[in-house]
Amino acid sequence: MERRRLGRTGFEVSVLGFGCGTVSGLMVRGMQDEQDRAVHRAIDLGITYFDTAAAYGDGASEKNLGRALKSVHSEVVVGTKVMLTGGEGKGVGDAVVAKLEASLKRLGRECVDIVQLHNRTSTRSGGRNVDLAIVLGEVAPAIARLIEQGKARFCGLTALGDTDAIRQVVDSGRFDTVQVVYNMLNPSAAGPIPSGFPGQDFACLLDRTKAAEMGTFAIRVLAAGALSPAGARHPLAKAEVDPMGSGSTFAADVARARRFEALVREGHAGGLDEAAIRFAVSCEKISSAVLGFSSIEQLETAARAIEKGPLSAAALERLRALQNSFVGEPR
Repeated sequence: MERRRLGRTGFEVSVLGFGCGTVSGLMVRGMQDEQDRAVHRAIDLGITYFDTAAAYGDGASEKNLGRALKSVHSEVVVGTKVMLTGGEGKGVGDAVVAKLEASLKRLGRECVDIVQLHNRTSTRSGGRNVDLAIVLGEVAPAIARLIEQGKARFCGLTALGDTDAIRQVVDSGRFDTVQVVYNMLNPSAAGPIPSGFPGQDFACLLDRTKAAEMGTFAIRVLAAGALSPAGARHPLAKAEVDPMGSGSTFAADVARARRFEALVREGHAGGLDEAAIRFAVSCEKISSAVLGFSSIEQLETAARAIEKGPLSAAALERLRALQNSFVGEPR
């Protein structure tokens, strides 16, 4: 499998990453044997990056990934995430340290390759939002301390929240990697979108991450399943999900995604999910596209899509025309 440079980290990671999240469900709600076989099969396929978080199944994802990797002798890159709850008060830095130490215990590791902030970055705190000043003034120094202690190697960010606040964090140079929303329903992180395009405008964020030499992970590549055939949901997948594309509801994302089936009918891709995966890796600014899986079959399907490589220039041009049909529609 193709590998790409993960920014200034020095890692060369597989262009397809293995996500262990709640939406897809395998590494949270699956059977232990199936989880282990999926991780081992991923490594056989050439996947080298595994992404988890304490919030996935209240630590279950980390425990399951740690167990599955115990018998693995290949070198892999593991990233996890810490999420602040808003109740830390003046102890944000200490909370970050304690949360990562708990994650390390669940993973069964003394050091994790990348520790990432899971919260949304905003201009003020509240709920999952963390104020920009806290991200730069307290979270980043705490992770730097963990790196000095040998408990983490690199510092990462989840690029959710206010676009301007995210850009300021990227420009700060305090973070080594970033997880960026990038899918066919919302391509704004890679290039300009027309006025009136529904969905959050990430304002060419990937240009800034490239300038900052950050490693970049594409997330929400299938928009929580909206870009899967018929928007189908596997029994292990989360039944109800938030929209992760351009709509205000998951149903709106599914409805818009159906327009992209023209790419399949016209022979540009073998399926809607294949088109979505190949679209993500068509952007050279993306180091790795992180996908979650509900089954080994889905893993195999994603790997086959990766083998076909990026979408053709003709496919990308057709896709832009389909995306432009969203202009003026309500979010």
